[in-house]
Amino acid sequence: MASTLQIYDLASSSAMELLVIERLIEAPNWTPDGASLIVNGDGRMFRVPLEAPELIPIETGDFANCNNDHGISPDGESLVISDSTETGQSCIYVLPVSGGSPRRLTSNVPSWWHGWSPDGLTLAYVGRREGVFGIYTMSAEGGEERHLVSGGGHYDGPDFSHDGAHVWFNSDRGGSMDLWRMPAKGGEPERMTDDDRVNWFPHPSPDGRSALYLSYEPGTEGHPRDRNVELRLIDLSSGSVRTLMALFGGQGTINVPCWSPDGSRFAFVSYARPEAN
Repeated sequence: MASTLQIYDLASSSAMELLVIERLIEAPNWTPDGASLIVNGDGRMFRVPLEAPELIPIETGDFANCNNDHGISPDGESLVISDSTETGQSCIYVLPVSGGSPRRLTSNVPSWWHGWSPDGLTLAYVGRREGVFGIYTMSAEGGEERHLVSGGGHYDGPDFSHDGAHVWFNSDRGGSMDLWRMPAKGGEPERMTDDDRVNWFPHPSPDGRSALYLSYEPGTEGHPRDRNVELRLIDLSSGSVRTLMALFGGQGTINVPCWSPDGSRFAFVSYARPEAN
C-alpha cells in the first residue's frame, strides 16, 4: 500500500505532498514547535521532520501494537498512544515524545485516545463499557475516568475546542453519523452537522473559528479505509460547510488532531487507489 503524507494550506487552498511511501502510515499529529509530524504504521510510532521528511522511529519498548489514536501534549513533552500489546484491547499510555517506556493511564479497556485539553490537564477518549460506546475524560496524570455521554449506536473522535470549553465528537445518536459538541464539564450535546453525508473525526481549529472533519459518501458503514472521501470545514460563525478537497482515504486520514500550531495548515494522509484489472 502506498501512503501519501500531505499538508493542506488554507491560504492557497492547496495540498503539498510531504512524503510518499510504500507502506501504511496513518493519523498525523503536528508537534507544537511546528517542526515535525507524528504518525503510526505497522504498530509503531514515527516522527517525520518537515525539513527532511522520513520515518524516524520513536521507541515504545515492547509496545508494538500502536493504533491510529495518538497525540502530543500541548507543551510538546509527552506522547499519548493507544496500544493493545498488554491487554489485548486498546489501552491508553503516555511516554516522552522522544520515546521511552510507556506508562498506563486507563484501567478500563477498550479505550482509544483522541483529544488533549489546551491546558494539558485533561484527556478525552472513546471507551466501550459493557458493549456500549461513550465519550470519557480523565486527568492527563491518570486516575478515575469521567463519563460524558454514551448510548445506543456509536460515539467516536472526541477533540477539545481551542479554549477547552467544549468536546466535539461524532455520533449516530441522531439517526445518522454527524458531528456534535458538548460542554467539556458535561451537559447536553449540540448537533453541528445534519446532512446526508457520513461525518467523522471533528478537529476544531486553533483559532476557534472552524472545525475540520472527514466526510464519507452517503450510506457508508463505519469509517473504512480506501474510500472516496472529502475533507470539509465548518464555519462556526455561520454554520456553513465548505469542501476543501476530495481524496481516496478514510480510516487513517485524519483520525486525530492534525492542525499546525498556528492553524494555517493541517496534515492528512491519502492512499493509492487500487489498480484496475
